Amino acid sequence: MTDAALPASSAPAAPAPAAAPTAAQVDWTKLFLGFGAMVIGQFMAILDIQIVAASLPQIQAGVGASTDQISWIQTAYLIPEVVMIPLSGYLSRLWGTQRLYLISCTGFIVMSVLTGLSSSIDMMILTRALQGFIGGAMIPTVFAVAFTAFPPERRITASVIMGLIVTLAPTVGPTLGGHLTEALSWRWLFFINVPTGLVVLFGVARWGEFDKGDPSLSKGFDWFGLVVMAIFLMSMQYVLEEGAKDDWFDDTGILWLTVVAAIGGALFIWRQLTYRNPIVELRAFANRNFSVGVMMTAVSGASLFGGTFLLPQFLGRVRHYSASEVGTTMIVSGLSMFLTGPIAGRLVRKTDPRIPMCIGFILAGWGMYMAHGVTKDWGFWEFAGVQACRGVGVMIAMIATQQVTMSTLPPHMVKNASGLVNLARNTGGAIGLALLATSISQQTALYYDDMSSKLTTGSAGAASMMAGLAARMAQLGVSDPDGAARKAFSGFLQQQATVMAFGDSFTLLAIGCFVAAGVSLLARPAANAPPPPSDAH
Repeated sequence: MTDAALPASSAPAAPAPAAAPTAAQVDWTKLFLGFGAMVIGQFMAILDIQIVAASLPQIQAGVGASTDQISWIQTAYLIPEVVMIPLSGYLSRLWGTQRLYLISCTGFIVMSVLTGLSSSIDMMILTRALQGFIGGAMIPTVFAVAFTAFPPERRITASVIMGLIVTLAPTVGPTLGGHLTEALSWRWLFFINVPTGLVVLFGVARWGEFDKGDPSLSKGFDWFGLVVMAIFLMSMQYVLEEGAKDDWFDDTGILWLTVVAAIGGALFIWRQLTYRNPIVELRAFANRNFSVGVMMTAVSGASLFGGTFLLPQFLGRVRHYSASEVGTTMIVSGLSMFLTGPIAGRLVRKTDPRIPMCIGFILAGWGMYMAHGVTKDWGFWEFAGVQACRGVGVMIAMIATQQVTMSTLPPHMVKNASGLVNLARNTGGAIGLALLATSISQQTALYYDDMSSKLTTGSAGAASMMAGLAARMAQLGVSDPDGAARKAFSGFLQQQATVMAFGDSFTLLAIGCFVAAGVSLLARPAANAPPPPSDAH
């Protein structure tokens, strides 16, 4: 009874069937068709996080939501998703990858249809939450297949494909969503998943049988561990998503949820390390490369999502670009990532992956730092170099990080580890967005107060500008030219403060990438890395 309930990483015979395949054993047609179908589904699941970003006003009007409620269309998807991502490793070992993926994809399609048919914000929030939870398994299972079904010499190729998906999906999401909404309606942001999902279901059902499940894992399922994991991750994600908007700990709800997340996290770690059949195998962190890789994955997630967050925010708030104009400007980032993928894969294959990982973070950091002196006049061409440098760096760093993270893990730990890696990327992205949103808000207020105190109406420069504005307003026939001049002057200061705050946020992201470049060198070379302690049970 005890042996049957032990996790796969503890059973003596578990590693044998999961041994890495050799090139001679692989049915390449079946592998590429099955893996390709799963990759399309992964793209679909990641795309749905950001596809609504440019269409929130139209959705708000369509379901009669308030300004406060509309942000939950994204938040409701992300919070339950973080619970499924680490749980998917256990379910994949229990049911098998194919069965889990088919269940996840089917549920995702159904919830997409129900979301598109929503007539109220409450219904949409519920269906989006279920869509994120059920569809969350499609993301890490692809990662696990890449490192178990492919022979070692082909895993970097699979990493390149996944890297393109992970980086391109959030980049093109807002652009695709904006064009779909303009051409059809906002409901097609969700209906578009149906034909794509059916193709994915067919491909995975036909060619996606990569392993078998282990029904014995259902004995002694850790329900308590699942509950505390859900409480911990959902509380943490909510705090990160909503904290910046609610002034963090000045809000009582955010404060208490932070306490709940801290207690839930401690209980979760204790439970996973002591229970005989843990949901998440935390012993993978005993492997030094895995620990360093997870940290670097979190940083690359912050760089990826942070850069994708800052640029549209700047273009919308300062330049007042439309969704299509933002998408046109952002295309440089996606194009540079796409073109870099094959080169990055070859670079990682030919050298010690720590070197390209370090170089990638330096390039990403330099790309961000190039925008530290951003002005209100920056547009497509000024940001082109920033995006190209950042895009190349993020792609190289992400592919090298995947190789460093998983290369020294035993095969029977890969499924659980893939969930932890994807959780680290999402959590790193959420932390990055929270820090950047807070930085923009606080620095804008500081710069505005500082400039207001220096440019008082008593100063010659300010008085001259105010007089000129008032005269201009009088020429335009404004009834209160002095009041209109003060309002215009305040708006000018607010714009300048916002631009300077964005410059600080670009610099903050650059510093994080530069620090990550140094930390990345702490990993061991894959060939010399000793087996993790958890391998010898």
